[in-house]
Amino acid sequence: MIPIETREKKTIAIYVARTDAKGTYPARRAAILASVLSEEANIVFLTGPTSPSVPEGFRNISIGRNATLIDTISVIQPDLLLRDSGSTLQEEVDKVREFVPSIIHFDDFGDGGRLADLVLQTLYEEEDENGMEHYVVERNLFIADDAFTSYQKIGLQKDRPSPLPHLVISFGEEDPGNLSYRALRHVLQLQIPLKVSVLVGEMYAHDVSTLRMMALGRRNTEIVQPPYDTAELYSRADIILCGSSYMPYEVAVLGIPCIVLAQNEFELGLGFPKEHHGFIHLGLGRKVKQSNLLNAIMEPLLHEPLRKRAIRRQTQLNLGNGMDTVLEAIRYLLEFPKRGKAMSDMLH
Repeated sequence: MIPIETREKKTIAIYVARTDAKGTYPARRAAILASVLSEEANIVFLTGPTSPSVPEGFRNISIGRNATLIDTISVIQPDLLLRDSGSTLQEEVDKVREFVPSIIHFDDFGDGGRLADLVLQTLYEEEDENGMEHYVVERNLFIADDAFTSYQKIGLQKDRPSPLPHLVISFGEEDPGNLSYRALRHVLQLQIPLKVSVLVGEMYAHDVSTLRMMALGRRNTEIVQPPYDTAELYSRADIILCGSSYMPYEVAVLGIPCIVLAQNEFELGLGFPKEHHGFIHLGLGRKVKQSNLLNAIMEPLLHEPLRKRAIRRQTQLNLGNGMDTVLEAIRYLLEFPKRGKAMSDMLH
């Protein structure tokens, strides 16, 4: 047997692409995993036109203008591919398989996931009819970064809302439907003392000055632009209004009453941010009625039992600790290629 110290390190390729308005979480998850795995494997990030920035200190190979993901992988031929690029196509993954012994996909709702060795679904649809053995559909796969774990279950420490309750509005990196604008416009009609912070993402594609002009019409209202500490701002909130993709998972780590607006049909179909997990889900943001939104904001501020129930339901989920489970899956398939079914049996 070759001593571990002298074994040649295997290569893990990581491919992340922005998709489905999922915000920054896929990139942050990849960075967390890469940081841990870099001690035991060679890590290379593959980047295409929609990929986020590569974490500092890691090797990066650009797919290139006239190349495809398959072209690049055929040259590198990694031992394992970690892919987080939304819904994939079966034809493409079939070709990728020719060059990679093990493939793990994250949150893949496309047909390509059928050909991966393992699909780890943190996001899941309300009615999941997939049923394939190598899919692991589990909210506890969620990995919270250090910023959020440092405020874990902080909601349990809050006896009651502050004298000036703090509402944080956060629709992620892009906010393609400009729900920040719609939500703020409605919130301006609230006739109660309220501090409002609207967090604008780095890729916000709309006019920030419009938000700023609206904010001038209400006291204690601010528009917060990057850089800022999302976890710290969330931790100070008495209530959070956000999208329904990964953000509710982050909120549940902290335990803060939360109203959810889906940014698109994809988010609308997701099964996690529901009442039994401590969330008020108002459906598609572009269709929300002002009266429904304002009532949802008022409820946990005025009714202590509702507020405490929401916090209890979120914190009892114990989310954020999925790192060891995900790492176990990666290490197993790195060592034993094409054993996805066996790995999924262990994780279920």
